[in-house]
Amino acid sequence: MSGNTITRETATDEIRPTADPAGRRATPFAQGRAAHELGLKRHEFDLAVQLGHIRTLPDEGGGGRRVARAEVQRLLASEGFPQALRQRVAAVGTKDGAEIMRVTAARFTRLARSGLVVPVGFYLNRYKAVVWRYLADELREFAADAEHAELLTKPLPERLRDQLDAGLDLRPRNWRGRHLGFLLRQADDPWERAAAVASLLDQPDVSEIVTDPCERAWLNRFRPPAETHGAPGSSAAHLTERITTAQDADEIDWLRADLAGAVAEARACHPAPRPVPGPAPRHSDHRSPRAPHPRPRPAAGTGSSGPAQRPDRCDGSGPAGPAGAPGRSHGLLRRIFRRGAARR
Repeated sequence: MSGNTITRETATDEIRPTADPAGRRATPFAQGRAAHELGLKRHEFDLAVQLGHIRTLPDEGGGGRRVARAEVQRLLASEGFPQALRQRVAAVGTKDGAEIMRVTAARFTRLARSGLVVPVGFYLNRYKAVVWRYLADELREFAADAEHAELLTKPLPERLRDQLDAGLDLRPRNWRGRHLGFLLRQADDPWERAAAVASLLDQPDVSEIVTDPCERAWLNRFRPPAETHGAPGSSAAHLTERITTAQDADEIDWLRADLAGAVAEARACHPAPRPVPGPAPRHSDHRSPRAPHPRPRPAAGTGSSGPAQRPDRCDGSGPAGPAGAPGRSHGLLRRIFRRGAARR
């Protein structure tokens, strides 16, 4: 089933570090410290960042995104802070959402499953049931719109009832679309934007679109941290993976096409780095005047004491990646693809 699924947002209002009165560059705050300075709970701060209410900037040291001191001062001086910001990021579940819209919980759930209200987050409760969260402000706006009055007070349209009875549930798909918008807003590099799209696809789909192993390794370096619930391999982890990975055929096709375009754009901007070949090994069976005592050949099955072998695979570590060590497993790429280098 189709719905309003993908939100494309780009960073257009980021700020840069400023200088203090003495002319020294003011060090941006780490996100945890910024939340403390603003007196916000961490989940409030994180959602405010995702929604664009708090502007962030990349850490030049590669330690994740930070918040400029000027941005903290701007927020502290804004009218109604922090109550106004807390209201904009307030998220509620089904029960409270139904009360805000003055409908039953059952009707609220049907409206959400049909895609008329879009979740902003989710978590798994102790019974491993998915609990969806919605922005309270968006629910108030929906309920106040006169065009939605019949959806709140009268039976739903027959076509919508038939789809719901057939199992329609657009909550996971609409959450993925919204989440992709969050990721794109914070992407500062074409490869980061491509990695954001790739994060919603299964690895086989990514491999079919991005056939170059060096480019796949580079995508994995920029891959955003995955939503995690439960221990790896648990039922909770599998359920989370299903929610965070595209499921519908048309959604997968759309993302595959978007990934191909994003990678082409990133490749044109700056290609993924590749290993630099080292010097070819010397093979000599005679004694050289410069080497009167040739190195003895190692016995079969033993490691060589010669120089390190040149890298022969992509590892996403940069143009001059570390040389391959003797005995290194040929599964290096596979381990990199599984682990990824998550950007914070």
